Amino acid sequence: MAGHSQFKNIMYRKGAQDAKRAKLFTKLAREITVSVKEGGDDPSANPRLRAAIIAGRKENMPNDNINRAIKRATGDGAADAFEEIRYEGYGPGGVAVIVEALTDNRNRTASEVRSAFSKNGGALGETNSVSFMFDRAGVVEYPADTASADDMFEAAVEAGADDCVSTDDGHEIICTIENFNTVRDALEARFGEAGRAALDWRPTTTTALDEDKAATLLKLIDVLDDNDDVQRVFANFEIDDEIMAKLSG
Repeated sequence: MAGHSQFKNIMYRKGAQDAKRAKLFTKLAREITVSVKEGGDDPSANPRLRAAIIAGRKENMPNDNINRAIKRATGDGAADAFEEIRYEGYGPGGVAVIVEALTDNRNRTASEVRSAFSKNGGALGETNSVSFMFDRAGVVEYPADTASADDMFEAAVEAGADDCVSTDDGHEIICTIENFNTVRDALEARFGEAGRAALDWRPTTTTALDEDKAATLLKLIDVLDDNDDVQRVFANFEIDDEIMAKLSG
Protein backbone atom coordinates (compact mmCIF):
# COMPACT_ATOMS: atom_id res chain seq x y z
CA MET A 1 0.00 0.00 0.00
CA ALA A 2 2.98 2.31 -0.54
CA GLY A 3 1.92 5.85 -1.26
CA HIS A 4 -1.70 5.21 -0.26
CA SER A 5 -1.99 8.04 2.26
CA GLN A 6 -0.21 10.44 -0.06
CA PHE A 7 -2.64 9.65 -2.88
CA LYS A 8 -5.46 10.34 -0.46
CA ASN A 9 -3.88 13.70 0.34
CA ILE A 10 -3.94 14.64 -3.33
CA MET A 11 -7.58 13.66 -3.72
CA TYR A 12 -8.50 15.51 -0.52
CA ARG A 13 -6.78 18.69 -1.64
CA LYS A 14 -8.54 18.53 -4.97
CA GLY A 15 -11.93 17.83 -3.44
CA ALA A 16 -11.59 20.56 -0.84
CA GLN A 17 -11.05 23.41 -3.29
CA ASP A 18 -14.62 24.65 -3.59
CA ALA A 19 -13.46 27.72 -5.50
CA LYS A 20 -12.60 25.40 -8.37
CA ARG A 21 -16.03 23.76 -8.48
CA ALA A 22 -16.95 25.09 -11.92
CA LYS A 23 -13.61 23.98 -13.33
CA LEU A 24 -14.11 20.53 -11.81
CA PHE A 25 -17.55 20.27 -13.43
CA THR A 26 -15.94 21.08 -16.78
CA LYS A 27 -13.47 18.23 -16.34
CA LEU A 28 -16.22 15.82 -15.28
CA ALA A 29 -18.40 16.82 -18.23
CA ARG A 30 -15.50 16.24 -20.58
CA GLU A 31 -15.00 12.71 -19.19
CA ILE A 32 -18.73 11.99 -19.59
CA THR A 33 -18.68 13.21 -23.18
CA VAL A 34 -15.65 11.11 -24.11
CA SER A 35 -17.19 8.09 -22.36
CA VAL A 36 -20.38 8.38 -24.42
CA LYS A 37 -18.45 8.71 -27.68
CA GLU A 38 -16.41 5.64 -26.75
CA GLY A 39 -19.16 3.31 -25.56
CA GLY A 40 -22.61 4.82 -26.07
CA ASP A 41 -25.04 6.73 -23.87
CA ASP A 42 -26.44 3.81 -21.85
CA PRO A 43 -24.68 3.71 -18.44
CA SER A 44 -25.74 0.10 -17.86
CA ALA A 45 -23.87 -0.98 -20.98
CA ASN A 46 -21.01 1.53 -20.72
CA PRO A 47 -18.90 1.01 -17.56
CA ARG A 48 -16.76 4.08 -18.20
CA LEU A 49 -19.83 6.31 -18.52
CA ARG A 50 -21.32 4.84 -15.37
CA ALA A 51 -18.12 5.56 -13.47
CA ALA A 52 -18.02 9.11 -14.87
CA ILE A 53 -21.61 9.77 -13.78
CA ILE A 54 -20.86 8.40 -10.30
CA ALA A 55 -17.86 10.71 -10.07
CA GLY A 56 -20.04 13.64 -11.08
CA ARG A 57 -22.70 12.86 -8.51
CA LYS A 58 -20.08 12.49 -5.79
CA GLU A 59 -18.99 16.06 -6.53
CA ASN A 60 -22.64 17.24 -6.50
CA MET A 61 -22.59 17.92 -10.22
CA PRO A 62 -26.15 18.97 -11.25
CA ASN A 63 -28.10 16.45 -13.30
CA ASP A 64 -28.62 19.12 -15.96
CA ASN A 65 -24.85 19.32 -16.43
CA ILE A 66 -24.57 15.54 -16.70
CA ASN A 67 -27.41 15.33 -19.22
CA ARG A 68 -25.97 18.18 -21.31
CA ALA A 69 -22.61 16.42 -21.46
CA ILE A 70 -24.31 13.23 -22.67
CA LYS A 71 -26.37 15.08 -25.29
CA ARG A 72 -23.30 16.94 -26.49
CA ALA A 73 -21.64 13.63 -27.27
CA THR A 74 -24.67 12.18 -29.05
CA GLY A 75 -25.30 15.29 -31.18
CA ASP A 76 -24.37 15.64 -34.83
CA GLY A 77 -20.78 16.71 -34.46
CA ALA A 78 -21.60 19.22 -31.71
CA ALA A 79 -18.98 17.91 -29.32
CA ASP A 80 -15.31 18.70 -29.53
CA ALA A 81 -13.01 15.82 -30.45
CA PHE A 82 -11.05 15.15 -27.27
CA GLU A 83 -7.91 13.05 -27.21
CA GLU A 84 -6.67 11.08 -24.22
CA ILE A 85 -3.02 11.72 -23.43
CA ARG A 86 -0.77 10.62 -20.57
CA TYR A 87 2.21 12.73 -19.57
CA GLU A 88 5.00 11.54 -17.31
CA GLY A 89 7.79 13.36 -15.58
CA TYR A 90 9.69 14.09 -12.40
CA GLY A 91 8.79 16.64 -9.77
CA PRO A 92 10.91 18.15 -6.97
CA GLY A 93 13.09 15.62 -5.18
CA GLY A 94 12.79 13.13 -8.02
CA VAL A 95 9.11 12.38 -7.35
CA ALA A 96 7.50 10.46 -10.22
CA VAL A 97 4.40 12.16 -11.62
CA ILE A 98 1.76 10.88 -14.02
CA VAL A 99 -0.72 13.31 -15.60
CA GLU A 100 -3.85 12.12 -17.38
CA ALA A 101 -5.41 14.63 -19.78
CA LEU A 102 -8.29 15.00 -22.20
CA THR A 103 -7.56 17.66 -24.79
CA ASP A 104 -8.80 19.08 -28.07
CA ASN A 105 -5.38 20.63 -28.73
CA ARG A 106 -2.41 18.35 -28.10
CA ASN A 107 0.20 21.07 -28.71
CA ARG A 108 -1.41 23.51 -26.28
CA THR A 109 -1.72 20.94 -23.51
CA ALA A 110 1.81 19.63 -23.94
CA SER A 111 3.19 23.14 -23.76
CA GLU A 112 1.20 24.00 -20.63
CA VAL A 113 2.08 20.76 -18.83
CA ARG A 114 5.77 21.14 -19.72
CA SER A 115 5.71 24.72 -18.43
CA ALA A 116 4.07 23.62 -15.15
CA PHE A 117 6.84 21.09 -14.56
CA SER A 118 9.71 23.41 -15.47
CA LYS A 119 8.43 26.32 -13.36
CA ASN A 120 7.89 24.14 -10.28
CA GLY A 121 11.10 22.20 -9.85
CA GLY A 122 10.36 19.36 -12.24
CA ALA A 123 10.89 18.16 -15.78
CA LEU A 124 8.53 16.51 -18.24
CA GLY A 125 9.81 13.16 -19.48
CA GLU A 126 8.98 10.69 -22.22
CA THR A 127 6.04 8.30 -22.17
CA ASN A 128 6.79 5.34 -19.86
CA SER A 129 9.63 7.23 -18.19
CA VAL A 130 8.03 6.84 -14.73
CA SER A 131 4.99 4.59 -15.15
CA PHE A 132 7.12 1.52 -14.34
CA MET A 133 7.11 2.80 -10.73
CA PHE A 134 3.33 2.43 -10.57
CA ASP A 135 0.82 -0.38 -10.83
CA ARG A 136 -2.32 0.15 -12.90
CA ALA A 137 -5.20 -1.10 -10.79
CA GLY A 138 -8.93 -0.88 -10.35
CA VAL A 139 -10.15 0.82 -7.18
CA VAL A 140 -13.66 0.71 -5.72
CA GLU A 141 -14.50 2.78 -2.64
CA TYR A 142 -17.38 2.72 -0.17
CA PRO A 143 -18.17 4.78 2.94
CA ALA A 144 -17.18 3.19 6.24
CA ASP A 145 -20.81 2.66 7.31
CA THR A 146 -21.65 0.59 4.22
CA ALA A 147 -20.58 -2.67 5.90
CA SER A 148 -18.25 -4.03 8.54
CA ALA A 149 -14.60 -4.55 7.61
CA ASP A 150 -15.09 -8.34 7.70
CA ASP A 151 -18.20 -8.26 5.51
CA MET A 152 -16.59 -5.97 2.97
CA PHE A 153 -13.41 -8.05 2.88
CA GLU A 154 -15.43 -11.24 2.35
CA ALA A 155 -17.47 -9.63 -0.43
CA ALA A 156 -14.34 -8.27 -2.10
CA VAL A 157 -12.64 -11.66 -2.09
CA GLU A 158 -15.74 -13.36 -3.47
CA ALA A 159 -15.93 -10.72 -6.23
CA GLY A 160 -12.34 -11.42 -7.28
CA ALA A 161 -10.53 -8.45 -5.72
CA ASP A 162 -6.87 -8.61 -4.71
CA ASP A 163 -7.11 -6.56 -1.53
CA CYS A 164 -9.53 -4.68 0.71
CA VAL A 165 -8.38 -1.96 3.12
CA SER A 166 -10.90 -0.72 5.68
CA THR A 167 -10.31 2.33 7.88
CA ASP A 168 -12.44 4.91 9.67
CA ASP A 169 -12.50 6.84 6.39
CA GLY A 170 -14.03 4.00 4.38
CA HIS A 171 -13.41 0.80 2.45
CA GLU A 172 -11.00 0.63 -0.49
CA ILE A 173 -11.10 -2.46 -2.68
CA ILE A 174 -8.22 -3.03 -5.10
CA CYS A 175 -8.28 -5.36 -8.11
CA THR A 176 -6.59 -5.93 -11.44
CA ILE A 177 -7.75 -3.85 -14.38
CA GLU A 178 -8.95 -7.07 -16.04
CA ASN A 179 -11.27 -7.80 -13.10
CA PHE A 180 -12.34 -4.21 -12.48
CA ASN A 181 -15.78 -4.33 -14.10
CA THR A 182 -16.60 -7.71 -12.56
CA VAL A 183 -15.53 -6.66 -9.06
CA ARG A 184 -17.33 -3.32 -9.21
CA ASP A 185 -20.55 -4.85 -10.52
CA ALA A 186 -20.52 -7.60 -7.89
CA LEU A 187 -20.00 -5.13 -5.05
CA GLU A 188 -22.64 -2.75 -6.37
CA ALA A 189 -25.11 -5.61 -6.61
CA ARG A 190 -24.57 -6.24 -2.90
CA PHE A 191 -23.92 -2.78 -1.43
CA GLY A 192 -25.36 -0.34 -3.97
CA GLU A 193 -23.58 2.32 -5.97
CA ALA A 194 -19.94 2.75 -5.05
CA GLY A 195 -18.69 6.07 -3.76
CA ARG A 196 -15.94 5.91 -6.34
CA ALA A 197 -14.86 3.39 -8.95
CA ALA A 198 -11.93 4.06 -11.27
CA LEU A 199 -8.64 2.87 -12.71
CA ASP A 200 -5.74 4.40 -10.79
CA TRP A 201 -1.97 4.53 -10.96
CA ARG A 202 -0.75 3.25 -7.58
CA PRO A 203 2.91 3.80 -6.66
CA THR A 204 5.02 0.75 -5.88
CA THR A 205 7.74 2.89 -4.27
CA THR A 206 7.66 6.32 -2.65
CA THR A 207 10.03 9.26 -2.34
CA ALA A 208 10.25 11.12 0.99
CA LEU A 209 10.30 14.92 0.79
CA ASP A 210 11.44 17.63 3.17
CA GLU A 211 9.28 20.70 3.75
CA ASP A 212 10.73 22.84 0.96
CA LYS A 213 10.46 20.17 -1.72
CA ALA A 214 7.02 19.15 -0.43
CA ALA A 215 5.77 22.72 -0.78
CA THR A 216 7.10 22.96 -4.34
CA LEU A 217 5.61 19.61 -5.32
CA LEU A 218 2.18 20.52 -3.97
CA LYS A 219 2.38 23.77 -5.95
CA LEU A 220 3.15 21.74 -9.09
CA ILE A 221 0.16 19.51 -8.44
CA ASP A 222 -2.08 22.55 -7.89
CA VAL A 223 -0.92 24.14 -11.14
CA LEU A 224 -1.54 20.91 -13.07
CA ASP A 225 -4.90 20.44 -11.36
CA ASP A 226 -5.90 23.96 -12.38
CA ASN A 227 -5.43 23.14 -16.06
CA ASP A 228 -8.74 22.48 -17.81
CA ASP A 229 -7.22 19.68 -19.89
CA VAL A 230 -5.78 17.77 -16.92
CA GLN A 231 -8.13 15.16 -15.52
CA ARG A 232 -6.04 13.52 -12.78
CA VAL A 233 -2.56 13.67 -11.29
CA PHE A 234 -0.73 10.80 -9.57
CA ALA A 235 2.60 11.01 -7.74
CA ASN A 236 4.71 8.71 -5.58
CA PHE A 237 5.66 11.19 -2.86
CA GLU A 238 5.77 10.66 0.88
CA ILE A 239 5.33 13.63 3.21
CA ASP A 240 5.55 13.49 6.99
CA ASP A 241 2.18 14.14 8.63
CA GLU A 242 3.54 17.12 10.57
CA ILE A 243 4.89 18.72 7.40
CA MET A 244 1.64 18.07 5.54
CA ALA A 245 -0.37 19.62 8.40
CA LYS A 246 1.89 22.67 8.38
CA LEU A 247 1.64 23.10 4.61
CA SER A 248 -2.12 22.55 4.61
CA GLY A 249 -2.57 25.09 7.38
